[in-house]
Amino acid sequence: MPQRAVVIGSGFGGLAAAIRLRAKGYEVDLLEMRDKPGGRAYVYEQDGFQFDAGPTIITAPFLIDELFALADRRTEDYVHIVPCRPFYRIVAHDGTAFDYTGNEAEIIEEIRRINPADIPGYRRFVAQSKAIFDRAFLDLADQPFSSVMDMIRVAPDLVRLRSHESVYRMVSRYVSHPFLRVVFSFHPLLVGGNPFQSSSIYSMIHYLERCWGVHFAMGGTGALVRALVRLLEEMGGRIRINARVEEILVEAGRAKGVRLASGEAVPADIVVSNGDVANTYRHQVAARWRRKWTDERLARMRYSMGLFLIYFGTDRTYPELAHHTIVLSERYQGLLDDIFRRKVLAKDFSLYLHAPTRTDPSLAPPGCECFYVLSPVPNLRGQIDWEKEKGPYADAILASLEKICPDLRSHVITRRVMTPNDFVTELDAYAGSAFQFEPILTQSAWFRPHNVSEDVGGLFLVGAGTHPGAGVPGVLSSAKVLDRVIGPAR
Repeated sequence: MPQRAVVIGSGFGGLAAAIRLRAKGYEVDLLEMRDKPGGRAYVYEQDGFQFDAGPTIITAPFLIDELFALADRRTEDYVHIVPCRPFYRIVAHDGTAFDYTGNEAEIIEEIRRINPADIPGYRRFVAQSKAIFDRAFLDLADQPFSSVMDMIRVAPDLVRLRSHESVYRMVSRYVSHPFLRVVFSFHPLLVGGNPFQSSSIYSMIHYLERCWGVHFAMGGTGALVRALVRLLEEMGGRIRINARVEEILVEAGRAKGVRLASGEAVPADIVVSNGDVANTYRHQVAARWRRKWTDERLARMRYSMGLFLIYFGTDRTYPELAHHTIVLSERYQGLLDDIFRRKVLAKDFSLYLHAPTRTDPSLAPPGCECFYVLSPVPNLRGQIDWEKEKGPYADAILASLEKICPDLRSHVITRRVMTPNDFVTELDAYAGSAFQFEPILTQSAWFRPHNVSEDVGGLFLVGAGTHPGAGVPGVLSSAKVLDRVIGPAR
């Protein structure tokens, strides 16, 4: 009888891991605690609107193509993925806008309009971003960092690439204009990091996007989830919803399956967790089996910021908007200090506005628009009463958006709010963190919880909390690591 694998959680990391394991011949059970697949890529349906709850940007689509190719299928037969132009529109507090694309000539013209003196520096920045991308992503993103020697081998490259610098400091060596420094340093926020603290390694995101583009799945990100579920089931994998895992069963230091909240035991030869890593260890692995990832050690880790989200629909459209808009506060470092260091709720905010109906009108009723606005906020290690603050904070955000969406509040006909509290109750996120561990150098690669559990044999980790980290390319690459550490089923 073929070996059996249980995968906990049906986010992109869990789906990719299940597909890869099924391609290796394992019998695969994918267990999802919620009422439908997707994990953080959940879909809310409300008043005729369809809201993608989490990831809205698809980069490195070849990682998705690889999954379909494992079963001799083609992505385009399951889901239609289209490019976004521009990638983002970035709007400064004074109304200055920058249309960010993957075309160098277009980027140069945008820089020329704002500060021509920064054009030569930008070209040097791109060269450095490419050098980091070539090493950190192409060479290392799908490599396990299971021993300290793995880290020692790449240490000279980390020194050469100045990985001790922050992203913002690196960008500032090449670009002088304050707004352009923000434009080229905001990317760590997409994976839960502070540009003033995250290693310059994360500047590779600029070149990654330039190399493969920024894309959107028609039908929303949920359409990609449904496509991967269909692929897994066609390959013979099984997915169970409303199947919350309470415990990873361990015998003699090795994972032997899981116990569900219902009491049912699901035996397995290997277990893969796509859950929040801190809570996988804290809640699902008994303390007696944990030598490294103890409660105390996990409590000492630094966690990403939280997110405050408003999903809302309007009874009119805003055709002047881009699909993705970033609206900046006048403050940059000060606001990030409030979020990451002081952990207080500031009066101002920077926002990411997702308007998917600019690309796919089917996500809203005819003549309407579908939105998702995100504000980075402190995680729950800050003392914020979200039940008290969420209403006024949401109102303030919608009011501020009227700078780019005239008379917005009078046209909102449905809305839904999500705070860091909801990340705990709905997503089992430790401290309400939106991206698990903060992506700083001392919490990257070998310093993160490993894809191969250090504490329990036969337990593997995928997703944002393990190597290489958050973001759709990161979690898909974490599943690809399994190809290097798990052999074919016997």
